Amino acid sequence: MALSSARRTPLSDQVIGQLRAQITSGEWPVGSRIPTEAELVEQLGVARNTIREAVRALAHNGLLDIRQGSGTYVAATSELAGVMHRRFADAEPARVAELREALEASAAGLAARRSTGRDLELLDVALRRREESWRSGGLEAFVQADAAFHQAVVAAAHNEVLAALYADLGEVLRAHLRQDIGPVLSDDRYVSHERIVEAIRRRDPETASAEAAAAIGKCPAKAR
Repeated sequence: MALSSARRTPLSDQVIGQLRAQITSGEWPVGSRIPTEAELVEQLGVARNTIREAVRALAHNGLLDIRQGSGTYVAATSELAGVMHRRFADAEPARVAELREALEASAAGLAARRSTGRDLELLDVALRRREESWRSGGLEAFVQADAAFHQAVVAAAHNEVLAALYADLGEVLRAHLRQDIGPVLSDDRYVSHERIVEAIRRRDPETASAEAAAAIGKCPAKAR
């Protein structure tokens, strides 16, 4: 990880911008711990108080989570994502499942109409990784792979507004998926997504939407 030295004033704004760039670019993924305060001082060449001010500002905006005795972690990829995460942290799982159904069914239908050959290739890769991550038995690996699959479906819909909204809701959806299927993966909770991809490939919007909705409907949370 390389950060350029902050030179322009105000320094705190410059540092905030550089830290935000590390987050939004994916250099610091959601859930990862950022460098320590001392490491950031050395990397950026600014005072400890400036680093502290920048970190607190990003925590206030919801991008970072300061955990006493543990470190500071990335909580969201944008200010709006941070707001979404805080706003819906205590939402009922069934209501979040209904939101997923609305967004993902719509995205699948649009993807069946608009997806390109490259989109289909990426969907196949995402589907395979999702299946492999389930077989590996790791909850977090599966949550990330499942999210990547649905993001690929949304991307194939070629609707930038839908894509932005889905991305901002990403951590909300991942958090509830963790609760829904964890802490240990069990075969009775696995929901295959092959039919979603098949319907998109056949250019069948109605079936693609129905399969995406059915997949959410099989989740334990939706049944409550």
